[in-house]
Amino acid sequence: MNTITGKTVILVNGVPASGKSSVAREIANRFQLPYLTLDEVKEPFMAMLAPVDRATNRQLGKAAYAAIWSAVAQAPLRCVYVIDAWFGFQPLALLQEHLRQAGVSNVLEVWNQIDGERVAARYKARIPQRPSGHPGEEYLPDLRALAERATPLGLGPLWQCDQNSPLDYPALFEWLEAQLTLSQPANARVRLQAANQAAG
Repeated sequence: MNTITGKTVILVNGVPASGKSSVAREIANRFQLPYLTLDEVKEPFMAMLAPVDRATNRQLGKAAYAAIWSAVAQAPLRCVYVIDAWFGFQPLALLQEHLRQAGVSNVLEVWNQIDGERVAARYKARIPQRPSGHPGEEYLPDLRALAERATPLGLGPLWQCDQNSPLDYPALFEWLEAQLTLSQPANARVRLQAANQAAG
């Protein structure tokens, strides 16, 4: 694939409540990149259509997923997006088709690994703050099991964040900077380096 003319996506992946959003925001801020997250696209529709049951929530999630890739498709060539989602909730083949249609040629994955008990505790703690329509405590057994079997996508270079321990953001940023430099032409590398120096 052409890593010079195509777009790049940084997929911040992991099961619900695994810490994806915090990591994605740190990456977007550090590299001054546009940031898309599934819940931020979906939740305004949940509010408009309230009350929303779990089946409708899943349908809205699928629509939000399609909307994210539509936005990436409209972006200029060589654009870099940070995208925060649990990518395992849709078939891998569908993601690959979205990537193709959006003109993405470079996929970087930041995987958030977490154990079942820890992720269940995080999810339970945030239930009172979440909009109605998201699954409640009845989802915790499924989430524990999901956390134990979930794995990265394996579509490109991979960085694994161990959410059971303090995160090493400097090492993550160094890895991303190297990967982004490889994916950009010379003029974009200059802009990336300038942004990094300003953020540093």
